[in-house]
Amino acid sequence: MEEWTEIRRKVLVEGASKRSIYLEYGIGHQALARILANPEPPGYQMAEVRSKPVLGPHLATIDQILSDDREAPPKQRHTARRIFERLRDEHGYTGCYSQVQTAVKRAKAYSKEAFVPLSHPPGHAQFDFGEAVVEIAGDRTKAALGVITLPYSDTYFLSAYPRECTETFQAAHVAGFAFFGAVPVRISYDNTTIAVTKVMGRERELTRAFLALESHHLFEHHFCRVGRGNEKGHVENHVGYSRRNLLVPVPSFPSWAALNEYLAAACYADLFRRVRGKVGTKAERLSEERAAMLSLPAETFEPRRVVQSHANSLSLVRFDRNDYSVPTAYAHHEVTVLGGIEDVAIASGTTVIARHSRHWGKEHTTFDPLHYLALLERKPGAIDFARPLEDWGLPGCFATLRRRLEADLGHGGTREFIKVLRLLENSSVAALARATEAALAIGATGSDAIALILFHHAERPVGLFSLDGHPHLKSVAIEPPDLTAYRALTAVGS
Repeated sequence: MEEWTEIRRKVLVEGASKRSIYLEYGIGHQALARILANPEPPGYQMAEVRSKPVLGPHLATIDQILSDDREAPPKQRHTARRIFERLRDEHGYTGCYSQVQTAVKRAKAYSKEAFVPLSHPPGHAQFDFGEAVVEIAGDRTKAALGVITLPYSDTYFLSAYPRECTETFQAAHVAGFAFFGAVPVRISYDNTTIAVTKVMGRERELTRAFLALESHHLFEHHFCRVGRGNEKGHVENHVGYSRRNLLVPVPSFPSWAALNEYLAAACYADLFRRVRGKVGTKAERLSEERAAMLSLPAETFEPRRVVQSHANSLSLVRFDRNDYSVPTAYAHHEVTVLGGIEDVAIASGTTVIARHSRHWGKEHTTFDPLHYLALLERKPGAIDFARPLEDWGLPGCFATLRRRLEADLGHGGTREFIKVLRLLENSSVAALARATEAALAIGATGSDAIALILFHHAERPVGLFSLDGHPHLKSVAIEPPDLTAYRALTAVGS
């Protein structure tokens, strides 16, 4: 390039003759003409496209295979190696694999879709679920990552759950809204079955659970076209960003709550980062964006899934692949299950009859021993074989009480012991244990005696008002009440 510039200056500025340039630089007249005509050396250009006598006849076949692949399942599309094998075996191709590989790469580059950059008004959000492997209490498991983003301010919030379902979908929204301090005016989604029951062209038939979430917070929805997740590319990028930056290496936490505390802290720290091409930090832009968003509702939305179920003959109700007990009085009854993130409540009519901690595995049975005591009172012989009582860690005084009752009353002692256990329906284990120990100490082991001691322990002495510590009240004088009318009534009666 330096010599090119020097030759142009000598001829065009200093007026050197072309002959002197031929002799000095050893170039011909065609080369000199090209130098003088171009400020810089032009790139090499082929006069015509190089022919491909071996692969050329098969290029149309490659294009057709790649075109057909668009309708095939993503994991069952042709690789360059498979296309080479088909050309060789089915079409008589005699060339090498590298030529096919280059042709496939070039064809795919031309067929890739281009997108138009989209503007993001303040207050518009995007939501999506992703997946990542985490370790909770020593067990490796897949986590469903609920991510909600505000593209205008580039703010995002991430929360993790044991599985993607209705109640975790709702919980991810509630947590995100609380983090933003406001509710987006519009949220974009893909066509998840949690929110959409049927797609009818541009119309969507929505689930009751999604409509309840939307009605409570009053945001608008927007669903992407089927198979067009790029319409919410901002949140999809943040799903990958969060997984790479917050969950590598595989994190270990004692509980899901601890994991979500870590993720919330990371999202908060990210607020003080400035995004390339934007003025101010994310926190500053979020503060501006809140003006275009909706206020948080006065009442917090409770994430839960409501289903109708049936209590079987064992007083067990199935919900989300697990069984939960109810009092035996409700066996064979229709019930309503309210499944939340932390617990499962079971109701009959408007009355909650059972509440359990939620189990996120499958085929697990959760018993409450109290639910079976009323039935065991009628069938005391089953107490030693009752599965709900197997892991009931009662204090040792209860075993002592049972032995003494059965020694004194025989078979009737077992029923009397069960009556004592039924006192737990209205008291704590610790309170009943204290009453039982007191009863054993005085030899009053009947259920009525223990109930009386329990009631006595629960009594609180009446507190009398004292002027101590209230000196300003000592100067207050209160006139004694007029009892004339009362005395007149008592005099008439006498």
